Amino acid sequence: MQSLFARASSAAVVVLPLLTCPAAAEAAAQNDADIEEVVVTAHPLSGGGLSEAAVVLEGEELERELADNIGATVARQPGIHVASFGEAVGRPVVHGLSGPRVRIMEDRIDAMDASTTSGDHAVTVEPFIANQVELLKGPSTLLYGSGAIGGVVGVNTGRIPHDIPERLSGRATVRAADNGNRTNAAVRLDGHNGGQLAWHLDGFKRSADEYDIPGFAESARFRAAEEAEEEHHDEDEEHHDEEEEAGHDDEEEVFGYLPGSQSAGHGGAFGASWVGERGFGGVAASRLDYNYGLPGGSHAHHDEHEDEHEDEEHAGAHEDEEGEEGGVTLDLQQTRFDFEAGIEIPFLSGSRPSVLNFRFASNDYTHTEVEPNGEIGTRFAVDSYEGRVELAQQDGDGLDGVGGLQFDKRRFSALGEEAFVPPVDTTSVGVFFVSEVNLGSFDLESGARFERVRHEPLTAKNTSFSVMSASIGLVRPGAAVLGIHGGYSARAPAAEELYSNGPHLATSSFEVGDTNLDVESAWHGSATLSWSGVRTTLTGTAYVTAFRDHIYASADGTIEDDLPVMRYGQADALLRGIDLAASVAVAELDGGSVALTFLADAVAASVDGRGNDRLPRLPPSRLGIGLTIERGRYDAELDYLHTFEQDQPADFELPTDAYGDLRLHVRADYVVGNARVRLFLQGRNLTDEEQRHHTSFIKDLAPAPGRTWVVGTDVAF
Repeated sequence: MQSLFARASSAAVVVLPLLTCPAAAEAAAQNDADIEEVVVTAHPLSGGGLSEAAVVLEGEELERELADNIGATVARQPGIHVASFGEAVGRPVVHGLSGPRVRIMEDRIDAMDASTTSGDHAVTVEPFIANQVELLKGPSTLLYGSGAIGGVVGVNTGRIPHDIPERLSGRATVRAADNGNRTNAAVRLDGHNGGQLAWHLDGFKRSADEYDIPGFAESARFRAAEEAEEEHHDEDEEHHDEEEEAGHDDEEEVFGYLPGSQSAGHGGAFGASWVGERGFGGVAASRLDYNYGLPGGSHAHHDEHEDEHEDEEHAGAHEDEEGEEGGVTLDLQQTRFDFEAGIEIPFLSGSRPSVLNFRFASNDYTHTEVEPNGEIGTRFAVDSYEGRVELAQQDGDGLDGVGGLQFDKRRFSALGEEAFVPPVDTTSVGVFFVSEVNLGSFDLESGARFERVRHEPLTAKNTSFSVMSASIGLVRPGAAVLGIHGGYSARAPAAEELYSNGPHLATSSFEVGDTNLDVESAWHGSATLSWSGVRTTLTGTAYVTAFRDHIYASADGTIEDDLPVMRYGQADALLRGIDLAASVAVAELDGGSVALTFLADAVAASVDGRGNDRLPRLPPSRLGIGLTIERGRYDAELDYLHTFEQDQPADFELPTDAYGDLRLHVRADYVVGNARVRLFLQGRNLTDEEQRHHTSFIKDLAPAPGRTWVVGTDVAF
């Protein structure tokens, strides 16, 4: 673990959205969370609680869950999994839905990257600089676009200040892990010029080598399937190439580490605002540079790490042509500019002033896939912008509302051997309105959104879609908050679903889109109960989603360019599931307490489509239990999350074995001058089990890391 802290350096990103949620602030206060003075959430309404499930990660809980990608950061919340591609890449899977159905935002604007195009493309939102992460499950996100039919994961960074800070403040974190020599460091500063100008500065840096795994890179089921296929091939072949057979015998299965799992990145941002008595206006500029490998090859080419895991007599086995295919790396850059302005308008109706907010961001994103010999394989580029105008009204008499306009344009291009999607320009314009009315014993929430989406591909005909969504919900506030929701959502097909036609090597498939796809729509229903007593808290959600013309890709059993064909199509589908989370205080200590925590989630799906009736990569059920001890400046948490076997896979998928994840988190807080210093030790996968995420395209080729110890410190002043 030598020099694990040596590569740590400066910080990254921030933005405090305009609209606040009293419910989140009250809940956080009840849990004694260490949070910012202003609590911001993606949903601007409902001080009594949302009719649909919502989760806010901040303070100590966010620090504990931080990971190298946003998907892994939120993956231990009820109903949320991660579609991983090694440690560098991970998109959230919400209630079994992922890809374009889950919108990932940075300060209420889309991440504007290429992560929805392919499972190996990283999300450019940086968790380590987040003030807060919000998760809205289900179709409650009419404020944010039709692409959020499954939910929203929003990161608030605070890059554009809304207020003049009272003094210079800052936060820094440094952590290091033994598995893969992983290091992370981030720092941020917020201050002002003594007048009406507030500023923000942040930066971050991370690096990691290939990580260790407890067994083979290939799963036992995958190896057995390969052996069966080879035996069948040998029976059918009358003549064999002796040289090829000898070469196959010399191949060594990768054991104990995952080739291609290395990564390195850095970035930062600067923002400034002029703040007056009735409003503010500010700008921010950010930059991200990220380089990471693509795991998934059982004989990946590599150099330094193999000396730690293999004898010299076997080192040459990684330098053959088949191995080089596993040595692809991605070199990613993103430059983003943000502008935001807000002003109070006192002359509208109501006892409180209305707030007019304008938000705009532009983005220049590229990533290049580099072959092991240094040649450029494929270059992806996204040039885009997005803007939104919102008018929020709180009249002080029980009627609150937000209405607005959202517009965006995305220019996507891919050039090279893996350009399976042609260049496409996509524009969309949407209008929305969400309101909440207090009717005495309960609140009525309602909303509607209309959106027009147009795709203009370079090599096919243009397509346009009109989509309409609406929702209504009832919330009964109190110690036991009951929310009932119903809604209708619609989503226009994504460019990848319409126009894909070519080999997609990262997912080992030949993808074929369908230009005749229609709008995907769904009826939703959910019931959420949140109860908080003196010693017990409980949150549970039951939901059902009935899709009409659900869009998904599935294998059709044919082969193209030596790859299985994955063909996009549509069929009606039904998803239903349940999430549960609870905490029970079991003992009181002198200056502290002992509590038990519980977590459970499950989702089931059926589809009236081709082949069997199962959706690809559906998350398995989970059950977790934890013990938390708090006493003075010290606290410790030990929790175990069991992920059950996924034994009902879709066609041409292999089942995924069950596994457990035992974690330990110990921390101590100290006050040094005006600073709070937190030291912590964290252990992940302490039983060193083989963990494979069924939601991952490469789950049979790339398991999660083995036992990992993390040490770190967080400083705030």
